[in-house]
Amino acid sequence: MNTSDAPGHYALFPTELGICGIAWRDGHVISTNLPEPSEAEIRDRLVRRSGGAEPGTPPQWVRQAIDAITALLAGNPNDLAFIPCDYGQADDFRVKIYQLTRTIPPGETTTYGDIAERLGNKRFAQAVGQAMGHNPLPIIVPCHRVMGANGKLTGFSANGGIETKLRMLDIERAAIGAEAGLFGHLPLAIKPK
Repeated sequence: MNTSDAPGHYALFPTELGICGIAWRDGHVISTNLPEPSEAEIRDRLVRRSGGAEPGTPPQWVRQAIDAITALLAGNPNDLAFIPCDYGQADDFRVKIYQLTRTIPPGETTTYGDIAERLGNKRFAQAVGQAMGHNPLPIIVPCHRVMGANGKLTGFSANGGIETKLRMLDIERAAIGAEAGLFGHLPLAIKPK
């Protein structure tokens, strides 16, 4: 699904989570990045994932994507489905996984198994998990909204791991697990253990 061999451009931008990054080419976002320990690490990852993107000034459509991402990470339940994406070297199966993941609304979660079922076979759950671990477009492809069986938190490949995943879900006020319990309306950071 790669639209071009041109390297494209990237930009960094501030969010509630910290500095994030976005790379684009030929009218499509080709990579996004959550905060890393340093801006240099964000730039390096964007350049590597994009095949050599260079710094650039975001065109209007990328600016709109950045604004929507920034608002989402500030707690506004923005739908990022309008952002055109190029999934790079992902095969058709992974592209389907990413497209299904993009349909999960802010504030909601699903499981690897549920996505696998939507793909036609519950046994694809492990493949769904592997695709999430290689997601080139975190935030736009909201892999943080995908859980293990029964809402179990599993690994998260972004810097900060599960803590970052929980923070993102907390910003979105997402319920984790089947139903919210007695303290389900409270932010994750202050729920009783």
